[in-house]
Amino acid sequence: MSERIFNVLFLCTGNSARSILAEAILNHAGRGRFRAFSAGSHPAGQVNPHAVELLTRQGLAVADLRSKNWDEFGPTAAQPGAPHLDFVFTVCDNAAGEVCPVWPGQPMTAHWGIEDPAAVEGSATDRRRAFATAFAELNRRISLFISLPLATLDALAIKRELDRIGRLREQEE
Repeated sequence: MSERIFNVLFLCTGNSARSILAEAILNHAGRGRFRAFSAGSHPAGQVNPHAVELLTRQGLAVADLRSKNWDEFGPTAAQPGAPHLDFVFTVCDNAAGEVCPVWPGQPMTAHWGIEDPAAVEGSATDRRRAFATAFAELNRRISLFISLPLATLDALAIKRELDRIGRLREQEE
């Protein structure tokens, strides 16, 4: 008997950087146990080139990544063929004054705020550093998420763990 595959949607406003990074990380690290998607409430229309560059350097697949509207996934009238979602994570950064999408319905939800690397101005090095920081935070949270014993935890325990993961920040060097 094969293990259940969980569908996970990462949401942010523009769907060009953070949610794209998370989608690529989970699809790689989830090793067939998780299927990740990403979308935005106001998609930018293209994946940020710094995100593509970073993911490529990390050896993660980028060919199928695209900026898309969350309407493709629901929340109530999903497109035909849209996956049933088990988890929805918002990755917008409330501290930056962004409006995070709200996802009503049955999926388990959590907020994993990450500063927007696409909003960083400055040198190419500054922008790359911002993307690397966002990648590291998302990678850490996703690693903790996929290590949860989902089959043995009740819904309340899972929700508590997802919220705890969302409060983690990478330590300053």
